[in-house]
Amino acid sequence: MTEPPGTPQIDVGVLVAGGSSRRAGIDKRFLVIEGRTLLLRNLAFLRELFPRVAIVLGHDQDIDLGDARADVILHDAWPTGSPLAGIATALRHFHEPVFALAVDIARPDRESALRVLAAFPGHDAALPAIGGQFHQPLFAAYGPACLVPMAAVLDAGRHRIVHILPAVRTVEVPFPDEARFRNINTMDDFREAQREARAQGAPAAAAQPALVAVVGKSDAGKTTLIEKLVPELVRLGLRVGTVKHDAHSFEIDHPGKDSWRHGRAGASAYAIASPERLAFITRLDEELELTAIARRFFAGFDLVVAEGYKRSAPHRVELFRAGAGHTEPLCAPGEALALVTDAELEHEHRFGLEDGAGLARFLAVRLDALREY
Repeated sequence: MTEPPGTPQIDVGVLVAGGSSRRAGIDKRFLVIEGRTLLLRNLAFLRELFPRVAIVLGHDQDIDLGDARADVILHDAWPTGSPLAGIATALRHFHEPVFALAVDIARPDRESALRVLAAFPGHDAALPAIGGQFHQPLFAAYGPACLVPMAAVLDAGRHRIVHILPAVRTVEVPFPDEARFRNINTMDDFREAQREARAQGAPAAAAQPALVAVVGKSDAGKTTLIEKLVPELVRLGLRVGTVKHDAHSFEIDHPGKDSWRHGRAGASAYAIASPERLAFITRLDEELELTAIARRFFAGFDLVVAEGYKRSAPHRVELFRAGAGHTEPLCAPGEALALVTDAELEHEHRFGLEDGAGLARFLAVRLDALREY
């Protein structure tokens, strides 16, 4: 990267990711903008700027990063769940300056980060300011001298970062507005961030959607699981499509209808269109592979969830329900990404039958891997 003159070599970027998301009502770390979760987007942002990246969580939290990695995962040394505790924990661990970034900043800006870093030399803290007032303490640089006043404030039961600023050498970094530091605190904030991304020409998703199949033996409840899973994926901001595999012939057009008559007349493909729905029907010489269906019909979607395709799907989640009378899973060890079950079976990623939200988060942080097929 090319830094402005005087930009210090701060080596550590810290993703502050220990919030409870009470106002959003959902774990906002897994909300998806432009095809990636906030967690992975902001982790990648720090990776581009700093040779070492840490994540700070609440003292009793855990996190699923999918295939991504952090150099260090820390837990708050002060069990307050506050951003101040996260920054203090990082300073205590590294004993050197750090750049702190909130996990819920919607669209962090590289140029703005470099401006903050360039202002840091000779100071203990550098924070963005708008109209002469400090605005975003979680897009800021902090030096080791901040640790003592931070610890004192936390030990006194206070949690706001601004409480430590009078005790350290702080520099304001002026910015014209708050747009580049906007947090996602509510679902309205999230929807606005999505609209802004679309307005700026950002793609809603990669051209090739992520793809996963829910597989399992007969009567395991695959459709019921998908009914639980899809709403949770949509809540995270994903545009989701589904594919149901049918091993037999099927008919969705009704004999005698005008569209059916079009097909009977010899049309190789025909569509039924209304203001609310569109159905496209085409004749096939041979069955299309699931991957071809995903590429051809779901371009622009974030994720396609298939039901079935137990032998051909490139990525599978198995549903095994002992209550259906089954005695062993369908997939061999290592074949399924995750196992949804009511049985005491060993699997690195196991979910209960009702945990659609947990499975949705699991898939959301693996969208990049699920796009590989």
